[in-house]
Amino acid sequence: MPIYDTIVVGLGGAGSSAAYYLAQSGASVLGLEQFGPAHPHGSSHGRSRIYRTAYFEGAAYVPLVQRAQRLWRDLEAATGERIIRQTGGLVIGRPDCPTVRGAQATATECHLTHTLLSGDDARQRFPQFGLRDDEVALWDPDAGVLFPETCIRTYAALAVDRGAELHYGERVAGWDISGDEAIVRTRRAEYRSRSLVITSGAWTSQLVSDLRLPLEIERQFMLWFPPRDRDAVSPERMPVFVWDRGTEAETYGIPDFGDGVKVGSWHGRVASTPETADRVLRDDEAGPVRSFVEASLKPLIPRETESVSCLYTNAPDHNFLLGLHPEHPEVVLVSACSGHGFKFTSVVGEVATRLVHHEETGFDLRLFDPGRFRRTA
Repeated sequence: MPIYDTIVVGLGGAGSSAAYYLAQSGASVLGLEQFGPAHPHGSSHGRSRIYRTAYFEGAAYVPLVQRAQRLWRDLEAATGERIIRQTGGLVIGRPDCPTVRGAQATATECHLTHTLLSGDDARQRFPQFGLRDDEVALWDPDAGVLFPETCIRTYAALAVDRGAELHYGERVAGWDISGDEAIVRTRRAEYRSRSLVITSGAWTSQLVSDLRLPLEIERQFMLWFPPRDRDAVSPERMPVFVWDRGTEAETYGIPDFGDGVKVGSWHGRVASTPETADRVLRDDEAGPVRSFVEASLKPLIPRETESVSCLYTNAPDHNFLLGLHPEHPEVVLVSACSGHGFKFTSVVGEVATRLVHHEETGFDLRLFDPGRFRRTA
């Protein structure tokens, strides 16, 4: 059995990216994934994902998201695959709501192109959206859409082209550090490597139970609604959006790429586990989304044609895990989590590669230190 330079556990968005950048760096790479390629059981699926730059979660994310966009465009240019589509984006809500206020603060601090539209201006420019009289919209022209399954399959194919060995349908049961080697066990075999990258999404807490990470798994749904007016909700005319109405769950949406407009609620707090998550949408869960569509998205018929579940892995502070294991510098932990991470998976794969090689990443990663919760405790 060979000793690999690096083993990557989990080949979703972050893992497929990490496998590629590690293989590109010349490392011998083994990737292990319990499901199939671009599977629908975790957090990196759903046919479309929003990317945005006026980042209301904080200005610390902006350098990362800007690098991520550059990498996505490079990937598209190199392969000819449809990876990214710029549509512009709106952050909608009352001027004093955290989402609008945060997006405006970040855009101003980071000198990002943006425009704060009054409700009247927003309704005139984007008549698809039924803003209330006390709501405004921050226009982020650089926002748009990623196509996650294509991203994952493309990174995985490129990783294999550069010599990576990817095993699907092989679940990791555990790992240890022995001397200067990582030992990874599955039901099929035991593998050894000089470093280990854990990108296992909703299964992260199980694989690093020694850290007792206070991560919560939240089950969410994505719904697709058919248009009354398909042209009005096309990517050419309808931007992506995030809508904050205070006591109501935040809602996001993505224009029609041929299967309807995708709409979902953000952080509904339905706690679960990867093994027990109910994949069937209940009527009481769909009801608030339908009501929102009926009230605020007039070009849509408020009856979904399809729904797909996904899992959010939420950290208490809603920031990522991206750094070295506090006790094992051979181990890199990556979780672009808390429901806003897929857009970053290109850059976190690149950062993970630099961490494996003990190189400077070019980013301030203190906010994402995996050991921060132990210090708090």
